[in-house]
Amino acid sequence: MDLSLPLEFKHIQESVRQFVSRELAPFEQQIDAADELDPALMQELRRRAVELGVYGFNIPSELGGGGLGPLGEVVIGQETGRTSMPLAEAIGRIPYALTRCSPEQVDWLLKPILQAHKTACIALTESEAGSDLGGIRTRAVRDGDSWQLTGSKQFISNAETSDYILVLAVTDPTAPLRKRFTVFVVDRSTPGLVFTHRFRKMGWHGYHVSSFSLDDCQVGPERVLGPVGGGFDTIMASVNTTRLYIAARCVGAARYLQELATEHAKTRTTFGRRLADHQAIQFMLADMDVEIEAAQLLTLAAAARGEEGTRDFRITVSRAKLYATEMVGRVADTTLQIFGGAGYMSELPIERIYRDMRGYRIGEGSSEMQRLQIARHALARG
Repeated sequence: MDLSLPLEFKHIQESVRQFVSRELAPFEQQIDAADELDPALMQELRRRAVELGVYGFNIPSELGGGGLGPLGEVVIGQETGRTSMPLAEAIGRIPYALTRCSPEQVDWLLKPILQAHKTACIALTESEAGSDLGGIRTRAVRDGDSWQLTGSKQFISNAETSDYILVLAVTDPTAPLRKRFTVFVVDRSTPGLVFTHRFRKMGWHGYHVSSFSLDDCQVGPERVLGPVGGGFDTIMASVNTTRLYIAARCVGAARYLQELATEHAKTRTTFGRRLADHQAIQFMLADMDVEIEAAQLLTLAAAARGEEGTRDFRITVSRAKLYATEMVGRVADTTLQIFGGAGYMSELPIERIYRDMRGYRIGEGSSEMQRLQIARHALARG
């Protein structure tokens, strides 16, 4: 069985790795310390990603994107995992929900986003609705040909800086969960949309997470993304590919940490011997290597299911996300331990990666939700 990447993806992998190293990594410490990313810098980095040819890599080619599919999520995700969360955004991973654009929406909405002229984010989470979408209270009510949105969202990534916010709202509260919601494209400047709070975070510095309220925000019929009542399927298509990308980012971060730990073990001397010559350190490196390889194989297996379009894509993605997000925390902890006091300091990227990667065990479906889905699948299969 050949597990090597196709030649096309090897070229993409190398190009993105160089882009991350040369264009993104130099800004990591500055952005993490300031908890701010200059919008002008981000726009310039996006422009360079467009020139590289990877911006919008996850959107099908027939819609104007890169068309790299699930394998592209893994290859590019592993390379962006080597840099911080806000800088990874420059590579142009577009919300997959936008694949539900109508032909007219492709022209005014998707194309400008693929050209890095505009940006979009997704707003699902509310105070009573995280993993449980049934708790969503934001409502959209018809007003003639238009819709009025009322409610609030919290913990929304990039809401303050995105041109468009894809808001999931209840349009039929009596319908089954899968038919209850619709996605609306809301301009950030829409009257009635008010940002209420920006959160300070453990990690992801420079990547803003906010709350906002919707007070009778009026949007036209052209702002409905996908069919009315089809919001659940629109969002879930986006969630599965995002979970795969997250798993890949965790593998990439862990590989980077492994490189740092291995090099340090080879060059650092204690008690007259290299760290690498101490059996305790060798065991740490061995465990790290096995865990990373296992996570890598899980992400590739999920990508293969996605490429094939099989029904078990969702469950293989859950396995990959669960294992990879927990694995990278263990690898970060081990790497920090190998470095000792130096690893705890901000001069090295280890403690930032430690903080940043912790968020992935919560976002886009917590570890507990992944375990629940995996257990249900195993019980049904058995």
